[in-house]
Amino acid sequence: MLEHGFKISKVDHFVYIKRYEERYIILLLYVDDMLIVGYDINMINRLKKDLVSRFAMKYLRLVQQILGMRIIHEKKNKICVYHKKIILKMC
Repeated sequence: MLEHGFKISKVDHFVYIKRYEERYIILLLYVDDMLIVGYDINMINRLKKDLVSRFAMKYLRLVQQILGMRIIHEKKNKICVYHKKIILKMC
């Protein structure tokens, strides 16, 4: 992920973040599970297309929990991510 411009989070080494001007993509990676979150679906789809060309991947379902974080889908295009130490809202 580092070769794609992602930086490893200082909080959790399984979290990668890439900024695009005022927007960003967060990628959570643990063993063979991955979650991609971001504001721009086109950026997410480009990343997924690139990853699928390099790795065998498949879409499973809407995520409810990953890496000890609980994810709640509140409204269209709005989720809340709850972790022991942080609360991150993305709208």
